[in-house]
Amino acid sequence: MRGRVSARVGGRGRVRVCEDGGRAAALERAGGSELPPAGQVCGRPGGFRVQEKVSVRFVEGFVERAGRLNVGNGLEPGVDMGPLAHDRRIKAMESLMEDSKRAGGTVRIGGSRSNRKGYFFEPTVLTDLSDDSKAMTEEPFGPVALMRPFKDYDEAVHVANRLPFGLAAYAFTRDSRRATRLGDDIESGMVGINTFRINVPESPFGGIKQSGHGSEEGIEGLDSCLITKFVSEA
Repeated sequence: MRGRVSARVGGRGRVRVCEDGGRAAALERAGGSELPPAGQVCGRPGGFRVQEKVSVRFVEGFVERAGRLNVGNGLEPGVDMGPLAHDRRIKAMESLMEDSKRAGGTVRIGGSRSNRKGYFFEPTVLTDLSDDSKAMTEEPFGPVALMRPFKDYDEAVHVANRLPFGLAAYAFTRDSRRATRLGDDIESGMVGINTFRINVPESPFGGIKQSGHGSEEGIEGLDSCLITKFVSEA
C-alpha cells in the first residue's frame, strides 16, 4: 500500500500594505526581514505592494533599514546577513539584475555582488519594475525586495492572485473587515495578517496551485503519513 505525497515547490511570499495604518506595522516587522537569510527561505516576504498614499515613505524606510544590514560570516557576532548557497546563485542574481534594469527597474540600494570573498550579494531593493519582468514573475531566491504601489483593494487582490504560485502571502491593515476579506480572497496556502509569523509547529505548512501539494506539520500534516481505509462487511 502506498501513502500520500506531500510536496513543497516554493513560491515567494508577497506582501500587501494598506494605507489605513498598515505601513508602520509592516515596516517594523518587515524592515529587512526578507534580506537577512539572503532571500533563501521559501515563503519569506519579498514582493511588497504598498498602497499609493504611503508607498514612497514605505520604500524610503525599507531602504534605510536595508542599508544598515551587516553582511558577512553568519557565524560571527553582529552579522545580519550571510552568503548565498553557491556561485550559481550569484550568477542567477546578476542575470536578474540585468533583466530588471531592462524592464525599467530602479535599484534603490545594492544590486551587485559584494566585494568580499565568498558568495555574497548586497541587500537589494528594486522599484518601478513591470509586472512581466523576471523578478516579478519568478522566485528570485536571493536578497532582493521588490516594491510596487497599488491603487485599491481590487487591484491588490488581483496582483496577489495573478501568478500560478500560492505558498505564503501577507497583508497589513487596521481595518478588521478588510483583514477578513484579504484572508478570504488571497489565493495562498498560508496568509499572515499583520504578522509574518505563519510557521509554528501546531499549524499546517503548505501551498496551493504550483506551490505544492498537501501540508506538513500540525494535525493536517499527519494526513500524508496515513492511509484511509474503509471496510464494509455484510
